[in-house]
Amino acid sequence: MAATTFHKDTWELYKSMESSKQLTVGEKLAKLGDDHPEVVALCADLGKPTRLWDFGKEFPDRFFNFGLAEKNMVTAAAGLASTGKTPFVATYASFLGVLAAENIRTAVAYTNQNVRLVGTHTGIAMGFYGSSHHATEDISITRAMANMTVISPADGAALAEMVEESVKSYQGPIYFRVSRGREEPVYQKEASDVQNKIGKANILRDGTDLTIIACGIEVNEALKAAEELSEENISVRVIDMHTIKPMDTEAVYNAARETGAILTVEEHNIQGGLGSAVSEVLMESGINCKFKRHGFYDEYSLIGKPYYLYKHYKLNGEGIGSVAQEFLNQ
Repeated sequence: MAATTFHKDTWELYKSMESSKQLTVGEKLAKLGDDHPEVVALCADLGKPTRLWDFGKEFPDRFFNFGLAEKNMVTAAAGLASTGKTPFVATYASFLGVLAAENIRTAVAYTNQNVRLVGTHTGIAMGFYGSSHHATEDISITRAMANMTVISPADGAALAEMVEESVKSYQGPIYFRVSRGREEPVYQKEASDVQNKIGKANILRDGTDLTIIACGIEVNEALKAAEELSEENISVRVIDMHTIKPMDTEAVYNAARETGAILTVEEHNIQGGLGSAVSEVLMESGINCKFKRHGFYDEYSLIGKPYYLYKHYKLNGEGIGSVAQEFLNQ
């Protein structure tokens, strides 16, 4: 019975991914494939839910499925990169940024290989699949690795832009932290008015009382919170800090000087994640600024539908707004 339920749920997940309007890594790579023969793709039996299969259908001779052997996949990607290829490796973040961390460190980061690691279904996006499938430590793990760039795009359009940049002009290993492809869009289309460039934060809303710095799917929720807070005459700046390493320090400095208060929001443990990275920048700057980190407070998440989990942990717009108000009132 359990096996039947699992397969039914998995098929529903596949269908939801197929119906998603968000741009995916596989779709973008398929468009780039003809002009960039060095691009190859590797998956671990999850080509369809990660949507890497969109590339595989177009270029089957450049698509490799390693089965449930994530560590071997990462090491093989490093080997391919050493021959001049640009491998894109995609699987659930809990199996990539966490399970295969040692291989990423030794085979990819230490040797500074041009590998693109794509951890999907991050944070608590897997819901009922449980804590073993939730990934709330992967930012802290990967950003501690020398040579590693860490990116958490707000949506599929932002991801597509930075994937293209990574193929055309960026050198060194990258960890892309992405959700399920069902998130609400922030940047509506690939040709967005706001350009997503690796290492350059985007100010999506200006404000004077508080800055919310967010990454990933929390960017959209931060925008909702800012809109709600505006009804209370609280002016909120919202920054999409999609590149966590290397961080856009000037955006942090300006936010601290101009608003005097910063709240970071992430679908991740506050230990070692986006908030920790921002706090490190602030401490070394010497700028006096109120500061708070919001995310998972050094705990493992509960199991349930993602919608209710985001609400429970105050990671939806309403919850972020209440955390912001409490922070400002301290």
